[in-house]
Amino acid sequence: MFKVTPNPPDTDSTSPYEADSTRLNDAAERALDYHFPSSADIKATPRTPSTLFTVNPHTRTEDLMVYLVETLASVDVMVHQLVDHLEGGDRNALLGISSCVMLAEITANRVLDQMDPP
Repeated sequence: MFKVTPNPPDTDSTSPYEADSTRLNDAAERALDYHFPSSADIKATPRTPSTLFTVNPHTRTEDLMVYLVETLASVDVMVHQLVDHLEGGDRNALLGISSCVMLAEITANRVLDQMDPP
């Protein structure tokens, strides 16, 4: 059986919903500039350090270094206690962190030695 189908209606080839590419590009640039400032804008903004956690600026450098050494030693002890409960890759990663902490502790001790030789 043959069915007659009518031709589609004649329409304009341009859609009223298609945006002009330059207008769309300009809008996208404005949105990107608003949400992501340029590096020049970031560098021009003065840095204001947070005062939530501050160290007394009158504290002696030697006292700060002693606190640093003690903190690193405490972190090393905590890491070694955790290592005892792990196996495999996690254990190896924690031992690597322990090595970095020990190197930092040795460096801090060397700085202390140079500040006030025994």
